[in-house]
Amino acid sequence: MLMRYCQLRRKEVINLNDGCRLGYVGDLELCMPEGTVKALIVLGPCKFFGLFGRGEDYYIPWDCVQRFGDDIILIDKPFQRRDGPGHKKKKPW
Repeated sequence: MLMRYCQLRRKEVINLNDGCRLGYVGDLELCMPEGTVKALIVLGPCKFFGLFGRGEDYYIPWDCVQRFGDDIILIDKPFQRRDGPGHKKKKPW
């Protein structure tokens, strides 16, 4: 399958583990002497409408890519949720 980078940037990345939409491909990590793709890099989510920058980028190794569709890329990678001191869980009662 032959694909250009501009076509790859239009595809949305979805995690198969939890069905979460991670975003669109922002960059690639390439191994230059061999010419192979090492990883996809998806830009992190915007913070407050983009005024306060972005969250951490997602680094997705090429081994985690499962399938390419017409408009999505399916990956299989477990991500750890980071619950910082500002994020408190609500009690059910």
